[in-house]
Amino acid sequence: VGWVGHSTILINLYGYRILTDPVFGQKVGVSLGFYQIGMERHVAPALKLEDIGVVDLILLSHGHMDHFDIPSLKKIADKQTKVITAAGTSKLLKRISFAEVLELDGKESVTIDEDVKIQAVPVRHWGNRFPWNTNYGYTGYLIERKDTRIFFPGDTAYTPEFTWLKEKGEIDLAFMPIGAYSPDAFQRHHCTPEQAWKMFLDTGAKLLIPIHWNTFVLSQEPVEEPLKRLLEAAGEERDKIVLTEHGQVFTLEKKRVLVPE
Repeated sequence: VGWVGHSTILINLYGYRILTDPVFGQKVGVSLGFYQIGMERHVAPALKLEDIGVVDLILLSHGHMDHFDIPSLKKIADKQTKVITAAGTSKLLKRISFAEVLELDGKESVTIDEDVKIQAVPVRHWGNRFPWNTNYGYTGYLIERKDTRIFFPGDTAYTPEFTWLKEKGEIDLAFMPIGAYSPDAFQRHHCTPEQAWKMFLDTGAKLLIPIHWNTFVLSQEPVEEPLKRLLEAAGEERDKIVLTEHGQVFTLEKKRVLVPE
């Protein structure tokens, strides 16, 4: 598991390569030919897009431009790569060459490539790419292969609804967004670090990777504040928090213990 930045994570699950919300450009926003108008990165991606290689599966949580980056998706597109995306958003990919594009909504699930199960997990967010895209969905994902389960919520405000994930079996690893919560009005769509820790505990997961911070300046809190507040919220259990810097890589071993590579 490697954190590239924001919500972009490269997961190698028993040799099956999954990439979440790939965003590799210096900016995200509206593309006008070779020029892009939008927010600039605060920190460069930890991997260059050309170093990613072919991935088996891309998971897209919702249509916001800092998660669903068309220029990055065009560059990484391959006829061997499948995509799972939120309801109503597959139309954004119709001109990009992927092996297959599927939409998941609610708690729908699909098993692909024989033994990789992906289940949609409802989150509290919104999916509009522009003000008029009211039919664009948003979702998190539970990823399962063999005896390993990983939860990727994409982006979410606080919700007490993640407790049902315990019913799916032991979750080895949960990602959780921790930034973009200030001013307080932003908490309608983004959780605070303390709320992220509470939702992590609700999932029953063993380990936490904080995401969605220190990449783009989306809000008013200092860029380093989310991690500091998360560590304070975790208290004596802060050793459960891993991958706290861009580019860090950890290996999930058979005994379900993460160790640095």
